[in-house]
Formats: sequence, C-alpha cells, structure tokens
Amino acid sequence: MAKHVFLTGPPGIGKTTLIQKATEALKSSGVPIDGFYTEEVREGGRRIGFDVVTLSGRRGTLSRLGSDSSTARREYRVGQYIVDLVSFEHLVLPVLRNVDLGGDTGKKVYVIDEIGKMELFSRSFIQAVRQTLTGSGTTILGTIPIPKGKPLGLVEEIRSRKDVMMFNVTKENRDNILQDIVTTVQNCTK
Repeated sequence: MAKHVFLTGPPGIGKTTLIQKATEALKSSGVPIDGFYTEEVREGGRRIGFDVVTLSGRRGTLSRLGSDSSTARREYRVGQYIVDLVSFEHLVLPVLRNVDLGGDTGKKVYVIDEIGKMELFSRSFIQAVRQTLTGSGTTILGTIPIPKGKPLGLVEEIRSRKDVMMFNVTKENRDNILQDIVTTVQNCTK
C-alpha cells in the first residue's frame, strides 16, 4: 500500500500548481501538513530564478541567474542558474527536522516540491528526505523530475520504492487528477 505520493512530469506542466491545490484541500480537510514548494521568480516577464516558500509563509532564494564568469567560491550550478545552498538549507532543513520519526499516532503530511538537481546539491537535504521517507508517522506529497540525462540517485530511489504512488502529470490529465491525489494522500495518512 502507498505511504507517499509523488508527482512527476516535464518542467512547466503544472506539478507545483497541483501540489499547492492539494495542500489547500488537505488543510481544509484537517490533515496536519508542513513543507515547502518551489516558485519561479520573474522580472520583466523573464524567469530569473527560483525561490523556496514554506507552508508557514517563509521565503528564501533557491537559485538565480548567474554570469558565465567563475567566482572564487564554489558554485553549485544547474544550467544558467546558481544554487544558493545556504539559503535553501536554512529554510528547508528545519521544516524536515521537525518530522516525527517515532510512533506518533497523528500522521503528518510533508510537502516536498521538488526533489531535483538543484536541491540534491545538499547532502543534508538528501539525508532529511530519506529519514522522512522512513518515518512511521510521515507521508510525503512531493514532486520529482522525469528521467532525463544522468539519473539522479535519490530520485530513482524514490521512483522504485514500493510504498510510493506516482502520478504522471500531463497536459491531458492535469486538470482532472487533483481529487485522486488528495484522496490518495488522505488514504496514506489513515
């Protein structure tokens, strides 16, 4: 039986929008929920990066456009974006460290949008996600990218877990699968 629910699909297909709608529906139904989502940052109609936004409303930088010139400090890059690992970890790790890994009877849902290349530069994040996946009182509602290029270890680990229900988001189904996602998460928390 599924314990965690993940959405996958190409960039820009609507995974984050579905996560946000599912989060609101779950909150409304009384499900305890925490976590974060990733939001595009635009300036003058052009994407300049991504922010991490916690469900409690805190916001921090995940990445911004970088120049091609190298700097003295170690840079974590994905394409044209430089990942701000310090900001990301400062915001996200405290949320995931609040996970109850014991036998708490009250189950909690953790939103993790997303587990992708930028986020996986953080070893602490990888460790926190693995602990959350194995926690007895936790359900993850998360997103992972579709397989492309070199496989991402944690992403493939999640994809192959028997306790994960995967929803492949497409243009054809994205407007119709919200209730299926919400119901599946609710069933995971029973």
